[in-house]
Amino acid sequence: MSVKNGLPNIHTVTADDPPFLFHRGDGYTRHRLPTGTKVIYPNPPLEALPDRRAAIEQALDHPLGMEPLSGHLRAGMKVTIAFDDVSLPLPAMAKPDIRQTVIEVVLERLERAGVSDVELICAICLHRRCTPAELKHFVGAEVFRRFWPKRLYNHDAEDPQGNVVLGTTLHGEVVEINRRAAESDLLIYVNINLVTMDGGHKSVPVGLATYRSVRHHHNAPMMLHDSSYMDPPNSAFHRSCERMGEVLSKQLKVFTIETTLNSNTFSSLLGFLQKREQAWNIRDRLTYHGSRLGMRALPGALRRRAYTALPSAYGLTGVHAGATEAVHAATLGNVDRQYEVAVPEQFDIVLVGLPSIGPYNVDSVLNPILVQCLSTGYFFNFYRHRPLVRRGGVMIVDHPLENEFHLVHHPSYFDFFNDLLPQTRDPAELERRFEKSYAENEWYIHLYRNSYAYHGVHPFYMWYWGAHGMAHLGKVIAVRPKSAYAARLIGFEVAESMEDAIETARDFVGGQARMCYFHCPPIMMCSLPA
Repeated sequence: MSVKNGLPNIHTVTADDPPFLFHRGDGYTRHRLPTGTKVIYPNPPLEALPDRRAAIEQALDHPLGMEPLSGHLRAGMKVTIAFDDVSLPLPAMAKPDIRQTVIEVVLERLERAGVSDVELICAICLHRRCTPAELKHFVGAEVFRRFWPKRLYNHDAEDPQGNVVLGTTLHGEVVEINRRAAESDLLIYVNINLVTMDGGHKSVPVGLATYRSVRHHHNAPMMLHDSSYMDPPNSAFHRSCERMGEVLSKQLKVFTIETTLNSNTFSSLLGFLQKREQAWNIRDRLTYHGSRLGMRALPGALRRRAYTALPSAYGLTGVHAGATEAVHAATLGNVDRQYEVAVPEQFDIVLVGLPSIGPYNVDSVLNPILVQCLSTGYFFNFYRHRPLVRRGGVMIVDHPLENEFHLVHHPSYFDFFNDLLPQTRDPAELERRFEKSYAENEWYIHLYRNSYAYHGVHPFYMWYWGAHGMAHLGKVIAVRPKSAYAARLIGFEVAESMEDAIETARDFVGGQARMCYFHCPPIMMCSLPA
């Protein structure tokens, strides 16, 4: 059992324990758990580096596997800086965002070297376009003023002239990326690594790619049979990205900059959310009850906005620069230091409380498809070697699952849910019968390019994302969903209370069921014996 800061990560529930906090959508609730339940807690935040700018300068001057950044620069060259989009970190980082600091330092170096042909691209792939306000938050007001909109913009995966094929892997995977980036003398990629799935060769060959490329690894067979997207050494998904990275690196010089953050997820006003329930003082209990009542009094849109209104004071725990593979290996070590929790055994039942925010619904709604993706996709896959719950076990999901969609961000999701899921939930059949028509739908493409919609194919990928977990689990139970219809349509069963859900799960698995509560957020990676 791992122990951090003198506290074990795994707590065995006793009769004297207070109720345990669950994130439930845009608010929180508390449940008493049966005696003997294991509560798996995340690690406390690592100490942040004292001077983030100095750490960035050090990384640029002493890169891994490449000469210093200054050695790649010359007057008159064409440089593109690409950076991660709004999907991370979650919640948003308090100003200044780490992307701003990195980009400011890099731009200073480019100016000193006489490099003036510089453009900044937000690597959205098939995600929605980032708004001007979001881009301004990422890069800072001064950089935004200088570069927006001609030289600071979102990648467009559907621009007929804006993308170029660089080649094909030995597995037949087409590598097609943003033309400006591909034709640059140097591409600098600025990454935030919050989970082990991100970064490395997932940055350029995915973030700046098109549907023609992404379909090779975001497909039903690969996602259904992958071991874990969060365990790169054992992931077919990551092998595909690496093969694409090999093709890309033969034609394009990439200088990778990856940063890692600690798990200081909540502002001081919500400090109780990062404490163990047994350590709550009177102020924590009052703040919990006050914030819970306040949230419940707000209408849905305002409640979601209030939930994410307070930015997070993440601290920088590391920054590495240079060759992609070497940089990413160092990055993953930092991510593991913060998020890895040793768990000695699998369980029959796992309980999760889902927050309202995920990578694909920032300033939006966690619609039913994204609930499926966040629970049986992301939360299920937060493991290394073996899943936290055994094959045929049960996941209990506490979330106010609603039949609600943001029609600006998720128009194809609405159609996928209402038109396709009533016909089939089978990922392979959905892919075979419907994916191409959604991917090539002219209206969806128009909304992706000119509004703030996710690409038409995106709900398919989110559905495939959760397919591995859905196939592994014997049952998924939703606790008190607002729409029982939506819960059942995505393949979940329904329980009227946590107690009813636990009783149903125990009846299903039989015997002396081993049960755990995955106490998240902050996030964590459960490392089980191989």
